[in-house]
Amino acid sequence: MKNLALVDIFRSGNIVIPIFFLKNIKKLKLNSEEFLFLMYLYNLGDKCLFDPNKYATDLNLELATCMTYIDALTEKGFIDVKVIKNDKNLMEEVVDLEQFFSKVALFEIDERNNDVSESNVYELIEQEFGRTLSPIEYEIIKAWLDNNISEEIITEAVKEATFNGVSNLRYIDKILYEWGKLGVKTAADVEKIRKKRNTKEEVKDVDIDIMDWNWFDDE
Repeated sequence: MKNLALVDIFRSGNIVIPIFFLKNIKKLKLNSEEFLFLMYLYNLGDKCLFDPNKYATDLNLELATCMTYIDALTEKGFIDVKVIKNDKNLMEEVVDLEQFFSKVALFEIDERNNDVSESNVYELIEQEFGRTLSPIEYEIIKAWLDNNISEEIITEAVKEATFNGVSNLRYIDKILYEWGKLGVKTAADVEKIRKKRNTKEEVKDVDIDIMDWNWFDDE
């Protein structure tokens, strides 16, 4: 972090970093500068005033550097800058850390259940949804895996939902339920269902063409 000396920050006694965050620093996928800046915001409170000039002064940074870190943390889904009404009924701009706390909650759930799975399904769904999963959504996905629904089938269900323009775990859960009733176990089984569905749609299209045909013009 340019112009930011770790020794000076810790010597000032203004930044406290919980051991839990340090243990999960790799999971956060932040570089050291972004992580330190996030910890600085964490120490200011979950909804601190949005004041880049103060941040720059506190950390002895250029204002442009502060804005770079704010943009990076926002883009990566750790913070959100919002306008809210304060206790005096006045509008003010704050930095909301709710998204960061949601990520931390996922780590706590993961640690509590001793889940050492290297599953990529969570990351896949986040990429498809274009947002961070909530703790409740995390539990729903974990329940699928605990019920022996394979990552392969979950991935296919996510593809099905995305194809239909739906980014909702309830919809995916319904797909998995219906496939379960049909005895679907593999991606090959899913492909058979899709081919059968496409065949029905083709037959329907042919029937429509037949109904629209002008038989009297047929030579």
